[in-house]
Amino acid sequence: MGGAIWYLSRDLPDVETLHEHQPSLVTRVYSDDGRKIGQFFVQRRILTPLEGIPRELRHAIIAVEDSRFMEHGGVDVLGILRAFVTNIEALRIRQGASTITQQLARSVFLTPERSYTRKIKEAILAVYMEKTLSKDKILELYLNEIYFGHGAYGVASAAQTYFAKDISTLSAAESAFIAGLPKAPALYSPFRHFERSQQRWRHVLKRLRDEGFLSGAQYDEAISTPLNYKKREPEVVAPYFVEAVRQHLMRVYGEDMLYKGGLHVQTTLNIEKQQTATRAVREGLRALDKLQGYRGPLWSVGSSVDRDQIENGDRSQDDILLAVVNRVHAHSALVTAGDLTGTIALEDMQWAARRLTGPDVNEDLEILESPKADQILHIGNLIEVAVKTHTEDTIEFTLEQTPRVEGGFLAIDTQTGAIRAMVGGYDFNRSEYNRATSARRQPGSAFKPIIYTAALQTGMTPATILIDSPISFQDWRPENYEKKFYGAVTLRDALIHSRNVATVKLLDTIGIRRVHHLSAALGIAGLLDVDLSLALGASSVTLQELTSAYGVFANQGIRLDPYSIESVTDADGVILESHEHNPIQIISPETAFLITDILQDVIQHGTGRRAKVIPYPVAGKTGTTNDFTDGWFVGYSPRVVTGVWVGFDQLQSLGNKISGARSALPIWTDFMKHIAPPSEDEQFLPPEGIVFENIDPETGLLAEKGASDTIRESFVKGSEPSEQTPKPVSARDFFNLDHATP
Repeated sequence: MGGAIWYLSRDLPDVETLHEHQPSLVTRVYSDDGRKIGQFFVQRRILTPLEGIPRELRHAIIAVEDSRFMEHGGVDVLGILRAFVTNIEALRIRQGASTITQQLARSVFLTPERSYTRKIKEAILAVYMEKTLSKDKILELYLNEIYFGHGAYGVASAAQTYFAKDISTLSAAESAFIAGLPKAPALYSPFRHFERSQQRWRHVLKRLRDEGFLSGAQYDEAISTPLNYKKREPEVVAPYFVEAVRQHLMRVYGEDMLYKGGLHVQTTLNIEKQQTATRAVREGLRALDKLQGYRGPLWSVGSSVDRDQIENGDRSQDDILLAVVNRVHAHSALVTAGDLTGTIALEDMQWAARRLTGPDVNEDLEILESPKADQILHIGNLIEVAVKTHTEDTIEFTLEQTPRVEGGFLAIDTQTGAIRAMVGGYDFNRSEYNRATSARRQPGSAFKPIIYTAALQTGMTPATILIDSPISFQDWRPENYEKKFYGAVTLRDALIHSRNVATVKLLDTIGIRRVHHLSAALGIAGLLDVDLSLALGASSVTLQELTSAYGVFANQGIRLDPYSIESVTDADGVILESHEHNPIQIISPETAFLITDILQDVIQHGTGRRAKVIPYPVAGKTGTTNDFTDGWFVGYSPRVVTGVWVGFDQLQSLGNKISGARSALPIWTDFMKHIAPPSEDEQFLPPEGIVFENIDPETGLLAEKGASDTIRESFVKGSEPSEQTPKPVSARDFFNLDHATP
C-alpha cells in the first residue's frame, strides 16, 4: 500500500498552488447605470468569499455532500465503510464516499475519468490539501468551483441561474435546492425534471434537519415554501454593441483574460435609449420593406419549401409570430399563431396587394385593384403576423414580412462622445455584421454640411449668393434632384434644399483640399474622392464617422471621439482601462452655430420636414445616393447626435423615389421624439460672436427698412453685409435722371 501511494504521488500537482488558485471567471459588461447587458465566459462563475455565502447554504452543502467535513482529514474512512456496507446490502452502488475535499481535488487537479488510479490520487491530494489549507478555505474554493448545471459554476452563479437573485438574498429553502445540484446537475434541473428536482430538494432539507442545522419548525417552514424558479434568459439588449465591446477586449487583453479573467466592463450604453432605437429600426425597416411589395407566404400547400425547417429555424428577437391561415373571407382571415387564434382584417393586410412580379425588389410591382383578403391569403399559408390588439374576447393581428433591407443606427452624447445606443442591423442572429461601425457607404447629400462648413470657414456667410445654373465638367453635367435650376440662391437656401449644382460650384470655388483637411479633422478616416463628385457625397464613409462629425456641429465646434467603454477593472478591482476625454476645437463656436442654424432650417423648411413633429430644437440633413441605393439621415439636438443609414448589403435600389427622407428619416424621428428632450439650458444658443441682420434673400444684402420680403440671417460679427439692396428704379425716376441726350 505504501509503495503504491509513493508511486502515484510522484507526479501529483503541488497543492500549495491552491493558495493562489484563480478559477475561470466571467467577464461582465454593464450599461451606464450599472445594469448587466452581456457576459463572456468559458465557465460562468462569480467569485464569492466564504463570508459572502449564506450560512444556510454552507450548512446545506455540508449536510448533503459531506456531513463529517469538519472532522475528517480529507478522506472519510467511516464514510467509506458506511457506503461499502450500504452498497453490499443493496447489491448496487447507492452511496459514494467522496468528501468535499476530494471533490475539490478532482475538479481542480484531475480529470473526471472513473478509475481506481484516479480515486487513489484524489484521496492523496485531499490529505495533502487538508494539511495545507484551512477548512474554511477548502469550503470556499469548493463553493466557487463546483458545477451546478445550465452553465453555472459556483454558488453565486447558481443563485442567478435558478432564481435570478444575488446569493446574499437566498432563503433557506432556496439554499437547500442549490446544495442538492452538484451530485447530478442535469438530473435535478427544475427546468427539465421538475418532480425529480423537488424530491432532491426535500431530501436536502431532511438532511439539514437530521444533522441539526434546522429545527423542526424551521424545516416545516422551509419545506412549505414554494420555490419561484426563473430561468436565465440571454442578454439581448444590445447585441451589436456588446460584440463591439468584446472585440475591443479581445484585442487589448487577449482571449484568456476576456473569457476567464472576470473583467468588470463599465460601458456608455443607455438601456432605455437602446430599446427605443432597436424598436425604431425594426419598425422602420418593416414599414420600408412593405413598400417593396409582398413576397408571399413563407409556405403554402404544394410549396417545395420545407415547412418544418421554416417553423424551427431561427427567428428574429421581436414580436413577430409565425401563423397558419385557417379560413379566409373577402374582408378578413382567421389565423393561429402558437396558442393564439385571431383575425387579420383586410385593412391590416392591404399593403400586401402590392405583389412583386419578379424575384427581387427592383422589379415592377403589380398592384391589385380593390383587393380582397382571399386574393392575398389562402388556407394553409404559413405567414408572419404581429399582435395588433389583444383582449379577453378577441385577438387582432397584422400581416408582417421580415425585411430584406438592412439598417444601421448610432446615438452619441454630443458633450462627451459616449455611445448611448447602437444598432448594427435588423437582426443580430441573421447577421452579426455591424453596419453602424464597419459598413462604408456613400452618404449622398448628408456629406454636404461638411462642404458648407468649409465654405463658412473661408469667410462666406449663409447669405452668400450661389448661382444654380447648368454647368459641365468634361463629360459630367451635374443635375439637381428636381431636374431643374434655381438661379441665384443663398448659401443657406442651397443647403436647405440640397441643390446639387450649386454645391458642386461651391466646392470648385473653395477647393477639394480644404474639404479633405476639414473631414479628417472631424474624424472621417477613409479616403475621399479627389474630384468634384465629392460635393454629392460619392466618397464612402461609416455611419459612426459621419455621426461623430455632426457631433462637432452640435458641440460648439469641439470634437470628442466616440467611445463605448468607460472603464475596465480586473477581478481584484484594479483599474486596467479608464476613458479620458480629449476635446479638440475643430471649428469655431460661431461657425458651428451657423451650420447648426442652417441645418435647423433643413427640418423646418427643407428635405427634413418630416421631423417637424419633434417638440424641441433639432438640426440635421438627409442623404440619398444614385438609384436610391442608400438612405441617410444624421441629425442632433443639443444633447444627442443620431445617425441612421438604410440600404441593402449588396448595392440595390430601395425603390423609385425612396430617398433618405422616406427611408432613414422616419427611424430617426421615431427615436428622437421618444427620448427625453433637452433641458431649457441645453439649447442652440448663439455665441457672443454672432449677430443677426435682416437681408434681401435675392441679393444677400441688407434689406431696405420696411421691406416685406426679408429674412433674418445670422452672421459672424464683422462678416455681415454693409450694403443695402438698391431700390428698384421706376420709369419716372429713370427719365428724371441727368442723362446725356443722344
